[in-house]
Amino acid sequence: MQHTETNEQTAAPALRRSLQPLMPTRLTESRPDGYNIYPAHSLESGKIASGYAGLASWIAGHKFVAIDGFQGVFFAAIRSALDEELRSAGITANWIDAADFIKPEDQVTQLVSPFTGEPGTVWGTRSTLKLADFFDLPNENISLEGNQLTILIGTGAALLAPSAALVYIDLPKNELQLRMRAGAANNLGSTRQAENAETYKRFYFVDWVVLNAHKKEILPRIAVMADGQWPDNLTWMTGEDLREALAAAATSVFRVRPWFEPGAWGGQWMKERIAGLNPEEVNYAWSFELIVPENGLVFESDGTLLEVSFDCLMFAQRDAVMGDFAERFGDEFPVRFDFLDTWNGGNLSIQCHPTLPYIQQHFGEKITQDETYYILDCQPDADVYLGFQDGIDPVEFRNELEKSQQTGSEVDIHQYVQRFKASKHDLYLIPNGTVHSAGKGNLVLEISATPYIFTFKMYDWLRLDLNGKPRAINIGHAFNNLDFSRQGEKVVNELISKQQTIANGADWQIVHVPTHEAHFYDVKRLEFDTQLEQQTSGSPHICMLVEGESVQVVLKDGRQVQYHYAETFVIPAAAGTYSVINNGRTRAKIVQAYLKPNQH
Repeated sequence: MQHTETNEQTAAPALRRSLQPLMPTRLTESRPDGYNIYPAHSLESGKIASGYAGLASWIAGHKFVAIDGFQGVFFAAIRSALDEELRSAGITANWIDAADFIKPEDQVTQLVSPFTGEPGTVWGTRSTLKLADFFDLPNENISLEGNQLTILIGTGAALLAPSAALVYIDLPKNELQLRMRAGAANNLGSTRQAENAETYKRFYFVDWVVLNAHKKEILPRIAVMADGQWPDNLTWMTGEDLREALAAAATSVFRVRPWFEPGAWGGQWMKERIAGLNPEEVNYAWSFELIVPENGLVFESDGTLLEVSFDCLMFAQRDAVMGDFAERFGDEFPVRFDFLDTWNGGNLSIQCHPTLPYIQQHFGEKITQDETYYILDCQPDADVYLGFQDGIDPVEFRNELEKSQQTGSEVDIHQYVQRFKASKHDLYLIPNGTVHSAGKGNLVLEISATPYIFTFKMYDWLRLDLNGKPRAINIGHAFNNLDFSRQGEKVVNELISKQQTIANGADWQIVHVPTHEAHFYDVKRLEFDTQLEQQTSGSPHICMLVEGESVQVVLKDGRQVQYHYAETFVIPAAAGTYSVINNGRTRAKIVQAYLKPNQH
């Protein structure tokens, strides 16, 4: 799965390119009765402020302030707005730009080159750099001179002024990418806009790695956390209140903010069923429901919204979230949920994912892209491609793929890859190295290990992307990883989950939906008419209501939250015992993914 393409033919605002609107700064009065694209975690009154005036007043109460933040934040606009507020209060600030201390661009390019791969290639290698490596740090930290208010602003400001009162401006990574597509955001230390795929590759393998590590290091001393996704406004809260909110979320239940993307094969299921999505978009191929590197966590107070990156929760509360698995997976929440929408759309590419040694050696990742496809909904003719036909000749298969890539000839893929009719609630197992594709007519809940861009496409049905350009084909990488033993009856026996009821009562049952031995996570389906109690048993539970109207999640301390059909929510390991109550008139069914006990 990759998502670097977009429909560039549509008009877009100058500072971002998307048909999807910005998240509002405040909760709207009319909230949807169903799937909510802006889920928010409510805090006490007075915890989140809005606007530059209040932040400027806070800054004026200090003599030395560092305003740090993520790449893509519009620091110049923020400086201008704050300076205007300060001047109106009779305060003249001494501003220092952290960007003045970043190394020259040619040095930055040389610094990152070992991690960005060859130009035009899809992948790089996870960086081992630190943010300080990008700076020519002064011999002494910048400090306050005289009585004038001094403000150091820009990414890395906290490095240069560790004694300053620290404001951090976060930016959701989806908005960063939309700014990138509009040419309004570059890579760290770059002044020239590279081609989007190259910029995204730098983000993923270098910038995000470096900036996330920096954010984790300074999170305990952040005095103010601000949300910088709105070009003409921001919302903010104190660091103390943020850390308390993260601690509360880590023992309760949370849902991250999903975001949605069109794609060459995208469908219409989400567009037709999810309120708030722009119906003018050509399709929606993905919904990123729960991916640590990309999603944000939204807080609300008095109706005002503030979003921080999901990984802030992991940095601050990983032990509570991960329980017995914290040491193994660290800050990386290891399971992701996302939608693949091919409803009235097209087939995904014929593809596979890297083996664990391969992804570690070539891309620097710790875990690999082991996936499953859970069929949330499907049309009558929907199918799934999985595993090879019995007796396949790998050489012949590769020759056909390469011929197609060179000449544009069609491949009769059914001669080589098996195809199975899809049915609701089926689970198809896709351990690394397995050839697979989701056929048209599906709404797939992809339950997977967290890595998500390492898709080796072998055949893409000769189609172009939404910009009219050929999509990348990676036959060499694929054949370095394909498991040709997964063919014939072995596919039926080992890669289609054999579901079994393992517990039941008068109005409920629990169905085990077993995964492959290569998967470090397992799946159950909770089916109940009234309510059911569960125990986390040392692992977070990643859940989705896959049938029914809505459920109430009730924690052992009485806290409760409602979730609707197709919404993903997480019960942290530290929550312990919890109950799910069916709010609907028909049986509720919840998919529950969790980490296998023998995987700590």
